[in-house]
Order: sequence, then C-alpha cells, then structure tokens
Amino acid sequence: MENFEFFIPTRVIFGKETHLQVGKIVKEYGFHRVLVHFGGASAKKTGLLDAVLDALKAEGIGCVTLGGVQANPTLSMVRQGIELCLKEHVDFVLAVGGGSVIDSAKCIADGAGNPGVDVWSYFRHEAVPRTALPVGTILTLSASGSEMSASCVITNEENGFKRGFNSPTHRPLFSICNPELTYSVSRYQTGCGTVDITMHTLERYFTRTRDTMLTDRIAEGILKSTIEAGRIADREPDNYEARATLMWAGSLSHNGLTSAGRSFLMQVHQMEHELSGMYPQIAHGAGLSALWPSWARYVCSHDVSRFARYGVNVWNIDMDFENPMNTALAGIQATEDFYKSLGMPVTLKELGVERDRIEEMAEKCTNMGQRKLSGIVELGKEEMIEIYGMAMGE
Repeated sequence: MENFEFFIPTRVIFGKETHLQVGKIVKEYGFHRVLVHFGGASAKKTGLLDAVLDALKAEGIGCVTLGGVQANPTLSMVRQGIELCLKEHVDFVLAVGGGSVIDSAKCIADGAGNPGVDVWSYFRHEAVPRTALPVGTILTLSASGSEMSASCVITNEENGFKRGFNSPTHRPLFSICNPELTYSVSRYQTGCGTVDITMHTLERYFTRTRDTMLTDRIAEGILKSTIEAGRIADREPDNYEARATLMWAGSLSHNGLTSAGRSFLMQVHQMEHELSGMYPQIAHGAGLSALWPSWARYVCSHDVSRFARYGVNVWNIDMDFENPMNTALAGIQATEDFYKSLGMPVTLKELGVERDRIEEMAEKCTNMGQRKLSGIVELGKEEMIEIYGMAMGE
C-alpha cells in the first residue's frame, strides 16, 4: 500500500425530501446571493427548480439563475457563468443537476474566485486556482460522483478538447442527495450513470499497485452493490432502495475511497474524453461502456491474476486454476453483458463513430504527442489506435 492523503470535507445530506432543506442549509453558512446553476427543461418541468428557488427566498437569500448546461459541459457556458457571478456579486454557487451541471458550477466558481485568469489555463495545467467561490449541489443523477470529488471536466467547443483537472477548490461544501429526484431519469441515462459508477471504481481497481486488500474489498463491494441496484433500477425506476444505493455508490466511487493506497490514471476515461469531446452528442457513460471491454481485453494478459480475481469476487465466476485467463476473460464478458442488459453500447460503431477519426482521437489523447498514459500497460498513440480500432466492433 502506497502513502496517501484522504480528505473529504463535503457535508452530505442524504434522503427523502432533503432538497427542501436547501434554504436553511445555505443560510447556516451565511451566504447572501446565490447563483443557481442547472441543466435543461427537466429541472423546470419536474418543479424542482421552483422548489429550490422558493426554499432560498423563504430564508431571504437572493438568487440569480443560469440554465442550459449540456451533457458535456462547455467552456462558453462557464465563461457566461463567471461573468454573471461577478456582475451580480454572487458569493455561493448552487448546482442543481448531475455531474455536468456540477462540473460547470465548479469551473464557474474557480473563475469567479480568480477574476482575470483564463479558466482554460487550469485545464492546460498552466495555473492553479488560488481560491474559489464555495459550491453546493442538489444531485439529480447518480453517475459522476462529482458531488464529492475534487475533479472537474469541461469541453472547449472551439477545438473539441475535453479536459479535466483536480483541485481542492472543487470539493463541494455540501451535497444534498435525495434518491427520489432520480425517479424521472430515463432508462438510457440511468444506464449511463450505472456504467460511470462502475467505471470510476474499475479504473482505480485495475492498477499496477499491489497489496491494497482493504481498498480492493471496498471496491468489490461497491461494484457488486452497483450491479445489483443497476439491474433493479433498470426494471423498477421508482425503487427507492435501488436508487439510493446507486446514488451513494456514485459518491463513494469517486471521492478517493476506492483509490486509497494506490496510484492510478483512468486510461479509459482519458480515451473517452476525446470521444465525447469530438462527438458531443455521445453521453459519457455510453462512451465508457463502448470502450472498456476492448481496453480490458487489450491489457488483461499483463495482469491475468487481477482480472481473474475480479471475475471471481465480483461476478462469482469459478476460478480456472489451470488457465486463469479463462476466468479473466469471463469477467470481462460478464461486464460487457451487464452493460448490454442496461441498453448500453459496447462498440463505437453503435455510437456512429467513423473509423477515420480514430487517429485524431489518439493524437489528441496524447496531447499532440506530449504524453503517454501510465497503467497496467503504458498507452501511447499506437496502442490507443489499436484499442479504438478493436472497439469499433466491425
């Protein structure tokens, strides 16, 4: 087990009708003017936005609103939000939505806290935010774990680059997690979210670090619980316990718990960022489900025992001691079959990706030749091209 630091300052308010407490919670912290940031029409249609605004106004808290966040949040929206915060003297940013809204809110908070600094410079790792406006969240989609994470991912529409960076400023001050708010999420988006939760765990589980038994067991437990709850939520969208399990698993999968004691770089996430950066209509979870089986089959021969353990401990596959590769491949196949059962794509062809864009995606993923992705197998441009090619499914 490697040295690590574990710091989770986010206050979680979890359970039924908890979103109605938002006005009192914001008032507790002494904020006076809030930017309420949200996505599309669903926040209005379901009445959630009105309920949030009413709760804030009941406590005498001033509000300005900014909606329209896309599935892959954009830099132009962030810049619009920064300008609005500065103009309206906002002292707190409240994200009402899923990971895209939360990430957009985090970046707006970075920009408003550091006026005069181009926020895209943070994603190019040319600067770091010195401070930021505090952020709170009301979660409406179990997926990204952004409600407790230090990460933030934004797409620059001008060049098609989708990039992320981590910062302590990104940890939300509080997150309100009411599983009831996810009842209206479509089957497809529920599937995308379930994939994302599993992938945040899997990408930390399959690393070169050894001797992390407790962290491994935590990860395996989250995976098994997510798989079970994902199946139930797929059949019964209003099943509270399944929705609650997915929501809590999403938070735990990306807050640092499942990476404690090991180093990792989420290779599939990095490769997917190029995919949905160039094809903004592709949901992040769908891109991950289309890439992971091919990535896993490409790298599994370099750590057969790890993949075999995954098959045994997560999917209850009998261990083939004479040929552990059989167990490893069976675990990968079980994962692919699970994604299919949720209506998720498992090839890039299903997503309408053109083969002639593969080299461009691989080139961008190397930051135009400036990096390779470390992991079980180091991935450079040629390795990425091969994995993207395998994932076409042709």
